[in-house]
Amino acid sequence: MIDTLRAAVLAADPGISETVKWNSPNFVFNGEDRVTLRTNPKGGVQVILHRGAKVREDAASFTFDDPTGLLTWPGPDRAILSVADDNSALAVAPELTKLVARWIAA
Repeated sequence: MIDTLRAAVLAADPGISETVKWNSPNFVFNGEDRVTLRTNPKGGVQVILHRGAKVREDAASFTFDDPTGLLTWPGPDRAILSVADDNSALAVAPELTKLVARWIAA
């Protein structure tokens, strides 16, 4: 599941590089953390889309259209895609690649 999600994120843009943060895959674009995978001890993985380590001054005015309906929003500029299992990861991978490409462009 993690390998599928990693590949989907990396396919979004050749400028994305991978690091490790909190013992999980983390993805950087233009020197900023933008996507982090968070494994759930009870199973599943969360793909966290964020705009860096700190809340930015423009967080309240940030907008991002999610036509997929896959994202939940714990904050105005932070979104989470929850993936339960391998089959779910395979199913959402193409949409995740498109979402990440749009996320790093936003």
